[in-house]
Amino acid sequence: MRLHKDAKAELIRSLPLFAGCTSGEVAEVAAIADEIDLAAGRRLATEHADGQEFVVIIDGTANVTQGDAVVNEIGAGDFFGEIALINGTPRTASVVAVTPVHALVIEGHAFRRLLEDAPGIREKVERALAERTEG
Repeated sequence: MRLHKDAKAELIRSLPLFAGCTSGEVAEVAAIADEIDLAAGRRLATEHADGQEFVVIIDGTANVTQGDAVVNEIGAGDFFGEIALINGTPRTASVVAVTPVHALVIEGHAFRRLLEDAPGIREKVERALAERTEG
């Protein structure tokens, strides 16, 4: 089931990364977010690879692994990929769908362009990221 435009914006606003954004800024982020469906067993991210997207799980679950160890299970409302995109560092973990996953995806090039074009969003995202990585 696809999210209604308002539901997509509300989901984005609920994320710590965009919590400080205005309604207009949230709408800009929502405009570049695509919905995708992935089968169980599908790899969403690969440890040590370059990050190419920011992903928010709408429905379903996925395992986060480092090496061969499962370090976390993520589900609806959880997200990943922002650190690799913003800092330009490799992925710190792999993520594999345990069940079918419905997710929002923002491609790296679109995310970086948004941050370049909207300094207000960039500032809020960087502040939220600093708080997230320090805590």
